[in-house]
Amino acid sequence: MEKRIFGIRGAVCAENTPESIKENVGEMCRLIFKENNLQPYDIVSVHFTMTQDLHCMNAAAALRKCDVGIDTSLLALFVSQEASIDGMLPHVVRALVTAYLPAGKNPVHVYINGAEKLRPDFSKGK
Repeated sequence: MEKRIFGIRGAVCAENTPESIKENVGEMCRLIFKENNLQPYDIVSVHFTMTQDLHCMNAAAALRKCDVGIDTSLLALFVSQEASIDGMLPHVVRALVTAYLPAGKNPVHVYINGAEKLRPDFSKGK
């Protein structure tokens, strides 16, 4: 089966507590991996960004502590701070999963728990 590389996007809102960040990052990634039928060998890397108001836990560390259906120890993870823009949605963790999918498949992007307003076109409730 021919595969090509895709950028799969996601975002989730969380409170600035380790529990909330872990729970919400885990839920977002679990859905991205499940909806796109991803295994660790399909994933090139996962890049997270976090808004400045989320500073009590790193999103990559949060993902490593979650059961998301795949072995996250095999993944290349990276986190950076989101650029601060006037009027931006607060408390957001964004993800860009670079992964191989079948050439004819469209990636499923996941925006949940308040982040749907960032990309209503990707929302399940559209």
